Amino acid sequence: MDYKHLLADRTQRMSASAIREILKVVSLPGMISLAGGIPAPESFPMEIIDQLTRTVLKKYGSSAFQYDLTEGFMPLRKALVTHLSKKGVCTEAERITISSGSQGALDGIGKLLISKRDKVAVEAPTYLGALQAFNPYEPDYVRMDTDDDGLIPESLDDVLSHNDIKFVYLVPTFQNPTGRTLPLARRKQVADILHKHQALLFEDDPYGDLRFSGNELPTIQSLAPEHVIYAGTLSKIFAPGLRIGYLVAPKFISHWLVLSKQGVDLHTSTFNQALAAEYLEGGYLQTHLPKIIELYRPRQQAMLKALEQYFPKEFHWAHPEGGMFIWVEGPKGFNLENAYKKAVSRNVAFVPGRYFYSHPDEGLETMRLNFTMFDEETLAQAIKTLGEVLKEELA
Repeated sequence: MDYKHLLADRTQRMSASAIREILKVVSLPGMISLAGGIPAPESFPMEIIDQLTRTVLKKYGSSAFQYDLTEGFMPLRKALVTHLSKKGVCTEAERITISSGSQGALDGIGKLLISKRDKVAVEAPTYLGALQAFNPYEPDYVRMDTDDDGLIPESLDDVLSHNDIKFVYLVPTFQNPTGRTLPLARRKQVADILHKHQALLFEDDPYGDLRFSGNELPTIQSLAPEHVIYAGTLSKIFAPGLRIGYLVAPKFISHWLVLSKQGVDLHTSTFNQALAAEYLEGGYLQTHLPKIIELYRPRQQAMLKALEQYFPKEFHWAHPEGGMFIWVEGPKGFNLENAYKKAVSRNVAFVPGRYFYSHPDEGLETMRLNFTMFDEETLAQAIKTLGEVLKEELA
């Protein structure tokens, strides 16, 4: 039977995740993959999972395995109120919606807000997973300019002045893919611009807790709460397989998010939410988060040191204060396609940066490197190999 004619038109905008396809290619024995955005298995709090499970079973019994509210397991939402208050996000449990990871939140917003040909403003570069979530709803992307400090506020103002933008999508803290963080002055500018244009921002914050140095910055949501949908996740600070994400949105949007989610999965796993609630309520996060940071900080420093030592002088890179990525830019006009193939043949992989742009002709000279999955010695060796490949390609 020919099934092709049965597909909806929106499937023309769907594609496999470029990064996940790359990961299939590079998951060979001996491969050092700097391509994934994957938390290290050593970062999972395995030593307390049994204890958390026993607590959940004793405290909630069979209700931890029952259907629950679409909005989310109330003990978790209450625990998140306290967790978010430390970020300056002041909200009530009723305003929090639990999603199946950040990706579920992105799809929910896309379904709710995007009609065909609606304009969505995104950074250049931006998070590939957001583009994948939004693409089936057929938006037109309007790019916003960035520099080493992230989004340039004047570009946001210009985009909102000359376009009918449905919403703005932004990852302001340790951005994926660049690792950049929007400084405080720019955050205030962005909040003022949102007020000025009565615009809506989706603030995606999956990495904000992974700070290795520097000072905590307020969320944009805390500066313009009625103009921001704030999304977070426990994937990077608990366990990604539990698929626990959350949204704090203006009341009107929260109502529609719940209706949207009811048609998708009724609710996120009750048991997983209960584990997450106990992880937060029991103070385990405060104890475990420093362990994650102490695992990642030396790995990041090892990669930065190796880049200085082995990469050609024509390349430059970000020095983020946290997160999971380092963004590298080569000379303009340099295409990393051949370098990628050659590096993979030598058992080192990375993600070509072009996948993170809404316009396909951008970012050919860029790459994203992840440092979370390997020890310092392995990272240094991988960067040395990659540096050799780049020097050969430049020559």
